[in-house]
Amino acid sequence: MKRSIYGTILLLILSVNCTAQESNTIQVAVKPEVVNERLPLVEDRPIKNVIFIIGDGTGLVQLTSGQYKLVGAEGLLHLQTMPVTGIVKTYSSNGLITDSAAGATAYSCGVKTDNGKIAQLPDERECKTILELAEEKGLSTGIVSTSGVTHATPASYAAHVRARGMEEEIAVDYLEADMEVILGGGWEFFIPSGEEGSEREDNRNLINEFEEKGYEYVDSKMALESSESDKLLGLFSPGGMPSEDRTPTLAEMSSKAIEVLSQNEDGFFLMIEGSQIDWGGHGNDTEYVLREVKDFDAAIKRVLDFAVEDGETLVVLTADHETGGMAINSHYDRRDEVEIAWTTTGHTGVPVPLMAYGPHAIKFTGWQENTEVGIKVAELFGVGTLPQIIEE
Repeated sequence: MKRSIYGTILLLILSVNCTAQESNTIQVAVKPEVVNERLPLVEDRPIKNVIFIIGDGTGLVQLTSGQYKLVGAEGLLHLQTMPVTGIVKTYSSNGLITDSAAGATAYSCGVKTDNGKIAQLPDERECKTILELAEEKGLSTGIVSTSGVTHATPASYAAHVRARGMEEEIAVDYLEADMEVILGGGWEFFIPSGEEGSEREDNRNLINEFEEKGYEYVDSKMALESSESDKLLGLFSPGGMPSEDRTPTLAEMSSKAIEVLSQNEDGFFLMIEGSQIDWGGHGNDTEYVLREVKDFDAAIKRVLDFAVEDGETLVVLTADHETGGMAINSHYDRRDEVEIAWTTTGHTGVPVPLMAYGPHAIKFTGWQENTEVGIKVAELFGVGTLPQIIEE
């Protein structure tokens, strides 16, 4: 009887382990003819611009697998050329495993909050974001995302709601945020309920309301590239932008955002999110993750090219959390392929990478609380101190 029970338990363990270790292989690229070189440290000087980049759900393995696929074991992704590296702890106020709302709020406000809350404390008091501080100082600001622009990460910089699913309210908050650039997917929360594809419950046409406030609205790559407006709302899909054949790419949106925002002689703050690395992780879809890392890294090249030429821009890159428990299992006697395995379809609590380039980048070495990163950026940028609680 005992042997039968033990046998059943063993089979269950093996079954669970096989599920957790569902895997596939990726081909490792050969060494590129030209290997990206690491960027040097930049002499400290006042920071004029900050570009804060979040790879949603992006851990070290997501980046390393992308490296193997795109540039091989000896190559470097563009993001890997950043000279400063640290590690970020990601837990939220009510869990060791954070969601994107609490994770992004830690960076935008410098506070720990409950999962699901957007720029609010656990008691629902609102916290001022670094983007709002920059606007108050007369700087230009913007958000770029491959998800819907009202998703949790971008929302945490320019909205205040008690639950991340309140995307109708988040879109309305953007009207008052007065950002100069909003680019990504998600027109479903900007069009009135009577129109096809709308997810609003009211009849407000927020696109028209943005236009009345001086924004140019664009919904295609061609319109984006030809725009000469200094206030830009670009929504390129009903919800999240397509992962395959994405148009415009994250790199193209990021370049346009920088072009618009850099017209302000006083400087700018820009948040860029590579949203769908997370979505690939949730689906344990290796090809999806690799496709998104490629798009993400291409955008980082555009950002770093600007920052190197400009000399007054701090670039900080990190993640809100890791998704999927992605792992690389080596074939010990081979260098041309690796096996990818997953442990979950949810988020994990492992620390995430932190990288920086530009003036004062060295401040981001070592282990950091996610809140500490946001607080440091605001202080170094000179827009004010975080956290700031909005008392009604």
